[in-house]
Amino acid sequence: MADINSDATIGQILMNRYRLTELIGKGSMGRVYLAADTLLGGVPVAVKFLSQSLMNERMKVRFAQEARAGALLGQKTIHVVRVIDYGVNADEVPFYVMEYLKGENLSDMIMIEPLPIPRFIRLMRHICLGLQVAHEGVMLEGKNCPIIHRDIKPSNALVVPDASMGELAKVLDFGIAKFLSDNLGSSQTQSFMGTLAYCSPEQIEGRELDGRSDIYSLGITMYEMLTGRMPLQAESHSIGSWFKAHHFQQPIPLAIAAPDLVIPKELNELIMACMAKSREERPQRVAEMIAVLEFLEERYGFNRTSNPETLSVPAPLPTAPSMPQAALQSVEETAWQAQWPTDKPRAEIVFASTIHAQRESAATVWVMLPRNEIDRRMLNTRYNQFLFTMSPHPMMLWITALYDPEQGARWLPCYLDLKIPRNQEVALLLASNGYYPLLFFALEDPEHCTNVITLTIATFQRQLLRDWVQTSKSLSSAAPPSVSRNLLKTELEKCKPQILEKLQQTRRNVFG
Repeated sequence: MADINSDATIGQILMNRYRLTELIGKGSMGRVYLAADTLLGGVPVAVKFLSQSLMNERMKVRFAQEARAGALLGQKTIHVVRVIDYGVNADEVPFYVMEYLKGENLSDMIMIEPLPIPRFIRLMRHICLGLQVAHEGVMLEGKNCPIIHRDIKPSNALVVPDASMGELAKVLDFGIAKFLSDNLGSSQTQSFMGTLAYCSPEQIEGRELDGRSDIYSLGITMYEMLTGRMPLQAESHSIGSWFKAHHFQQPIPLAIAAPDLVIPKELNELIMACMAKSREERPQRVAEMIAVLEFLEERYGFNRTSNPETLSVPAPLPTAPSMPQAALQSVEETAWQAQWPTDKPRAEIVFASTIHAQRESAATVWVMLPRNEIDRRMLNTRYNQFLFTMSPHPMMLWITALYDPEQGARWLPCYLDLKIPRNQEVALLLASNGYYPLLFFALEDPEHCTNVITLTIATFQRQLLRDWVQTSKSLSSAAPPSVSRNLLKTELEKCKPQILEKLQQTRRNVFG
């Protein structure tokens, strides 16, 4: 198996879309690369790979959960780094694609000097808002699943310039996030994962966690943000030493750690309460913390929308996102909010449609499958192709396939009568956009979209689509559309062995 750290990694193109350009970070769960989204003209994105030292089936499942958490949470709040896509690379190493944000790591910021209280309150409120959404949960397999981050610390918060708010804090790295509903085995509950200096007493014991564990970590993070120091000191960097510190050592009072700091009484009490040894003595929900922070903003005049110059933000405001990137994000967000049409049966069917987002319209494929198959197919190889017949009636076959050697292929064909204007619009949207979202709906919970993946279209096929629409407008029909549909069905069956051979050969050459 090739090493993803080798020079050969740089320049690789993932999913015919993301070209890796630079290694920009690494952690216990894997490495992060800067990449260019070639579909959107080189827009920068971040790609995170699962560490090869963690390459077992359980960790692959957990890594996929991380991707799903980032995707689902990113739809609900601007205070979580958004996941765009995910798949596997040439060595079958899972990866996911995130928005790339030019900002400053909170850990690096406070290494220079502690934060002034107004800026601290603003950024901590953002972090709490992101965690609140995670704790409230996301819909997975038809159930609401709260997510516990389990590794809250300054280095897992990113501060980015924002045109409307001056600056914005986002929570990142849900890499060891605990889904309260997960069933990966009892050993997962008993094992320790996290950062020793920030973990709660119950976390270092390996006990079952809830949101109050993150609140403890937030208390230590807040303390460090204001003082530049840690509230607890362990004798050594070992689990045993930190176990003693978190269980028996009392935090150094803020007045001693930072004697020149004038801190509101309510804020001091909040920070100390968050670091209580017993979770029953901490704030029980992040919403309680947000209420205190908002009270402080109002009472002490800490304006949420302060001008960035008054906050001493060194980085300039970013330029507006490019139209292609903003348009694609708008389309994907609209797709996530889609509901299964009332005029379609709740069955294993596939059909083409259009969605209209704020910035752009897009052609889409909608499919309903059993939930367990949707989950299994998320890391499949994706394939598309278009076929067209002019006679006896202008008809296009839009083929989407999901493939895995063990699962085989799932074929998702859509037949479009190109004499119908709305289908001509679909074909032209495919040609102009160069991509389309594939929307998944679960048979068990058909009301809401379960997942969205975006597929790209080859340049030569985009031109063919334009040509087919123009040709169809001038053609006369010599038979009912069903005749051409049946012809294309037969052609698809002929093509399947060739497509499968191509997919299998690709995996032997690329994934072998």
